[in-house]
Amino acid sequence: MILKCVTCGREYDPAELDYTCPDCGPIAGTCEVRYDYEQISRRFSRETLQRNPDPTHWRYLPLLPVLQPAHIQPLAVGGTPLYRARQLEQSWDIGQIWVKDDGRNPTASLKDRASSLAVVKALEKGATAVTAASTGNAASSWSAFTALAGLPNYIFVPAGAPRAKLAQLLLYGATVIKVNGSYDQAFDLCCQAAEKWGWYNRSTAINPYLGEGKKTAALELCEQLGWEVPDYVLVSVGDGCIFQGMWKGFCDLHRLGLIERLPKMIGVQAAGSAPLVQAWEAGWERCKPLQAHTVADSISVGIPRDQVKALQAVRASGGRFIAVSDADILEAIPLLARRVGVFAEPAGATALAGLKQLAGNGIFTAKDTVAVMVTGHGLKDIDGAMKAVSQTPLEIENNLEDVAAKLSLPV
Repeated sequence: MILKCVTCGREYDPAELDYTCPDCGPIAGTCEVRYDYEQISRRFSRETLQRNPDPTHWRYLPLLPVLQPAHIQPLAVGGTPLYRARQLEQSWDIGQIWVKDDGRNPTASLKDRASSLAVVKALEKGATAVTAASTGNAASSWSAFTALAGLPNYIFVPAGAPRAKLAQLLLYGATVIKVNGSYDQAFDLCCQAAEKWGWYNRSTAINPYLGEGKKTAALELCEQLGWEVPDYVLVSVGDGCIFQGMWKGFCDLHRLGLIERLPKMIGVQAAGSAPLVQAWEAGWERCKPLQAHTVADSISVGIPRDQVKALQAVRASGGRFIAVSDADILEAIPLLARRVGVFAEPAGATALAGLKQLAGNGIFTAKDTVAVMVTGHGLKDIDGAMKAVSQTPLEIENNLEDVAAKLSLPV
């Protein structure tokens, strides 16, 4: 296993480098984990997976950068359900639509896949305290795993972090530092603090192992579909780590010969927070910073930290980045709930909003297979979810007569 800078290509031994390439800097110098695939193929195959009774994402351990499995924490991550959305297939004339509900992870978001791996790396490196910057989901996840590991945890969140996510942080015992500013400002301050006091930093793109945890969603998706790869995979995008991590997962499987082709990756951003859309459309290698504003707090990012890998991934896959409005995102929440039975936070429903937009533009055919990632549960942001519904509870007296009157039913 080695770490390779995605910009200059310089390779590092993981023992000599914790975070980013020192020559290229924090954003350009994000590193990717590379493996000896020939060696892995001797102990990792469809057959070994069939014999593996572990239902969690640790069933993919041979394809993960874990040196000391004894540090794995006991929370059951992965094995999240995959639903076929037949009602949406009929409405949008798409061959198959699959919805993967990663809101079913222990702290109710896909970020558990990354945190479960990052805490192992922290313990392997002998960390005595840890930190992260997050809009909420990554921090909640990190706090759960570090609590189990007994590591003091300092979390930097922006001023607008949802109450439910703050509650999780506090209940898990993290020291929560609420920054009077944006996520991007909280991120920069977190990195300064980590460097000054030597805290192990889980923050996106700074830490090269997060995408490796997130790629297990792609590995799992392919296995659940009987190794038949979707034509398109839609993912909501903020920093770009989930997006690039899943692409890495598909590429790893393809390199090992477990899948025969690769999907087109479609990243969906909120229109008020779409620097990757802008960079992709303009053909830029880097994003221009912007002031992010969206109802989908989990993807409210003005400076995507994993932008290099994300832009490389979308181009390599032949995919695209698209933007959807906040109104589209809010509309997707009840649509997902009523047509698929999955309750998502705004960011979790953003990929479905993107699918609806592209379906309306005639992008898909009746033969296409599409997978949609739901990255976070609706209970993570109740205030955001409530903006998506116009109904209010009927208030009645405690008798059947009033029920009949309010519902216009016969007495």
